[in-house]
Amino acid sequence: MTTAAEPAWRAALAGIGLLTGAGLQLQQPALWGAASYTGMVVAGLVLAAAVRLVRRHCGVQSRGRSGATPRRRGGIWLARLTLAAAAAAIGFGSTGWRAEVRLADALPAALEGQDLVITGLIAGLPQTNLSGTRFVFDVDGATWRGEPVVVPRRISLGWYRGFDVDALVVGPLADLRAGQRWRFTVRLRQPHGNQNPHGFDLELWLFEQGIRASGSVRATAGTPPQKLADAAGAPVQRLRQHVRDRIDAAVADPAAAGVLAALAVGDQAAIARSDWDLFRTTGVAHLMSISGLHVTMFAWLAALVVGALWRLSPRAMLAVPAPAAARWCGLAAAAGYAVLAGWGVPAQRTVWMIATVVLLRSAAVRWPQPAVLGAAAVVVTALDPWALLQPGFWLSFVAVGLLMGSEPVSSPRVAAVGAVPRLRAAALGGLRTQTVATVGLTPLTMVFFQQVSLVGFVANLVAIPLVTLLVTPLALLGTLLPGAWWLAGALVQALMHGLELLAQTPMAVWTAAAAPAWAAAVGLVGAALLVMPVPWRLRWLGLPMLLPLMAPAVPQPAEGSFEMVAADVGQGTAVLVRTRTKLLVYDAGPAYSPEADAGERVLLPLLRARGEPHIDLLMLSHRDTDHVGGAAALLAHGGVQAMSSSLADGHPLRAASVPHRRCDAGQSWVWDGVSFAVLHPRAEDHHPGARPNTLSCVLRVTASDGQAVLLAGDIETAQEAALVARDPAALRSSVLLVPHHGSKTSSTPAFIDAVAPRMAVVQAAYRSRFGHPAAEVADRYRQRGITLVRSDVCGAWTWRAGMPDAGDTPGGSAGAAGPGVCQRQVARRYWHHPVVSATGAGAGASAAPAPSNP
Repeated sequence: MTTAAEPAWRAALAGIGLLTGAGLQLQQPALWGAASYTGMVVAGLVLAAAVRLVRRHCGVQSRGRSGATPRRRGGIWLARLTLAAAAAAIGFGSTGWRAEVRLADALPAALEGQDLVITGLIAGLPQTNLSGTRFVFDVDGATWRGEPVVVPRRISLGWYRGFDVDALVVGPLADLRAGQRWRFTVRLRQPHGNQNPHGFDLELWLFEQGIRASGSVRATAGTPPQKLADAAGAPVQRLRQHVRDRIDAAVADPAAAGVLAALAVGDQAAIARSDWDLFRTTGVAHLMSISGLHVTMFAWLAALVVGALWRLSPRAMLAVPAPAAARWCGLAAAAGYAVLAGWGVPAQRTVWMIATVVLLRSAAVRWPQPAVLGAAAVVVTALDPWALLQPGFWLSFVAVGLLMGSEPVSSPRVAAVGAVPRLRAAALGGLRTQTVATVGLTPLTMVFFQQVSLVGFVANLVAIPLVTLLVTPLALLGTLLPGAWWLAGALVQALMHGLELLAQTPMAVWTAAAAPAWAAAVGLVGAALLVMPVPWRLRWLGLPMLLPLMAPAVPQPAEGSFEMVAADVGQGTAVLVRTRTKLLVYDAGPAYSPEADAGERVLLPLLRARGEPHIDLLMLSHRDTDHVGGAAALLAHGGVQAMSSSLADGHPLRAASVPHRRCDAGQSWVWDGVSFAVLHPRAEDHHPGARPNTLSCVLRVTASDGQAVLLAGDIETAQEAALVARDPAALRSSVLLVPHHGSKTSSTPAFIDAVAPRMAVVQAAYRSRFGHPAAEVADRYRQRGITLVRSDVCGAWTWRAGMPDAGDTPGGSAGAAGPGVCQRQVARRYWHHPVVSATGAGAGASAAPAPSNP
């Protein structure tokens, strides 16, 4: 060991320490306070200063060989570990301090749901759909009842069509555009999203974007919005708006126009949901948004052009060498493209990566490629520590690392001469790159998304060169020569036609359940083995290492037991009931807008992560949209084997080619030792004048040990009374899905007493405008010592019946209903909405406050 290698060791350990410290801080469920994090940074700086003292004390300052004395060797490692600890403390403390600053820009709870008058600037491209327009708004000032108040600097607003009874039915009458200054009356709320296992973390996304509140415009006759200026600021955003409008006017095909807008100005919302589904199925979704690949390729093309032109001028080459000019101009071009594309987080990461490489090269630092990659990762993390939580960060760095590590070690070869050999060499190089990326990134893709496109290899062989070398440059060139957009649009149409053919291939996508951490780690090692330049007898060992990740074993309930998951879908109902070999889904959640519903956004990802290939029975309690809004997505997915509902014969969902049976009281069956019984409605309840709520299918599921759950739909007082009068003993259950989300028209005392649940589950949205659950209803449960679980506070709630571990958690006992698991508790992080208690029993229970103006 020589001290000549010591700078490399110190840099590597400092980088690892910084990454480790930042990563550990991101796991905190709650912040410690700014003073604590400042103290950690100071302690880290002190430790870093102490490294020199350690080295001097142990006699390792001189150059040459470090010697073989234990004191000297020990001193070297002590200094290295001290430096790594110092960097970890600095990474942890600086990340925590920045998180404190960001969280401090918060909406006071007292202002949630209040009518606030705000003035500010539309700071991004407004996104318009059938339900209205949504946009990011930078606030200059706000008042409440005429008095100034402090609200977050950046918020997300929606101007919806018919959002309130007195709203302007047609939605925004004005053409909202980036850079406009407006005065709005709005109602805001703190960031809050659905929390489901392996689901999208909306609150993390908002936190990283710096959006600290969301709300809606109150466009009423008494509170009319007022446009103050057309071009008050945000010149880059106005330019992006102008380019997007020109693309829409120049390209007739909406799908092609959406792709070009996404590639030119980063407007991903311009791509329809059905087109995104096509891109994900064929594995090319990463190409249809501003990703590291696009920015890097644009920088490379710019550097290539500038380098060629620079060499034409001897005077320019004497002033600045051509390679240096090419590198810096490539960096400038990448930064300019990233800014035009909206300066999104993936584009920012890539610009910092390129900047790191350019700076190292300009400083004549000749580090090995892995060291350069590591330095770029450290820089990106230092600037944006929350990037460590994004799939794009890991996919980008791992892809580059795999390409570096898989480079075959061989003696230099003479460059190919002639067009054909060069073309062949380029094709073989592209094929190798695509193979390494596809095989090497498959484990990460499975970890993050639980699916991988089996046709993606073929699709990307065509799509990557087409999109990066032709479509994207033409999309940007169209800003100067609009005719280029026509050609780019034609190429996109041809590409999408080919992708549609690939998507129709049987088994186009491989899906599997979310694998445990050990399986993910083994799979990553296996994929690395397959692409590394090692003997093939070692490479083949990678294949069996992939199996636990690609086809993980999914634990299922034992015979006679079942698992229930009350999904967090907002204002609506969706419950999964899983026995050993069967799955029942009770209701499918709401439709959030004409373009989005709980089936697509929540249930299908949840089912995929759980390893559920199909739904044995989809039971739709009644026709209200908060119960059947996601059913069409589930039916279109093709995994529904049978359906039961109270829907009328002419209902659109009945048109699906799935066997259907009307739910009627008296129906019963047994799956894997678990009993299912329909208690309502009776056959005579189905008449033309019946309201949907009165026909709600009521289902009781009973494990072999007697534990049961009662799923009550939206039944109301009269139906509850009829059930109690018919057979109160048939209602007794350990868990009750509270009727009608806890509205005042349900949960009568007699019904609650007949069911006598230990747990009562309310599926309702955060600050529901319906006021669910009603305060008196919640008190009714708590007064009886019943634990009330609210999805807006708990997230998805998982409970096991008839299993040995049903009462293993605090508060439960074998043979009795355990408390279940709240997703917001097990996955709690400091950027999540503050929660005092997810469940509660008796007077001491806490819950989220009811809205002041439901």
